[in-house]
Amino acid sequence: MVLLALAVLFIAVPIAELYVIIWVVGPALGAPLTILLLIADSVLGSVLMRSQGRAVWRRFNRTLAEGRMPHREVIDGVLVISGGALLITPGFITDVLGFLLLLPPTRALFRRLLVNRLGRRLIVGGFRSDGAREEYDVEGTATEYRTPPPRLGQ
Repeated sequence: MVLLALAVLFIAVPIAELYVIIWVVGPALGAPLTILLLIADSVLGSVLMRSQGRAVWRRFNRTLAEGRMPHREVIDGVLVISGGALLITPGFITDVLGFLLLLPPTRALFRRLLVNRLGRRLIVGGFRSDGAREEYDVEGTATEYRTPPPRLGQ
């Protein structure tokens, strides 16, 4: 499954990008304007990535200062970095997806989709002192204490 996904990523996406550039946008705008548009959306994307990255970083720090887990901010950071990487890749398909990952309203949709898709898989296991396996949900159900809770038997 992973091999198929990598094949699509590294073979099919560049072929689709070349098709769109050569047969769709190129004939409609001409070669100089097509190249100029690719450069312009990369520059605009880098500006958007920088501003959104700073906004996510500020929210991350504010959440930490409030003593809460920054799970939403971490996912947003990953999506912003992914959107920026897609904008660096030349092509219109990856640029559209990159812009969608950088814009806050559509990024929220991607975040919700990602959490729903991967949330069930994020189970961390551990062992109790009696050797039995114990599972913990990473999805934010843990409780944090300002002072440690009293130990049993004390």
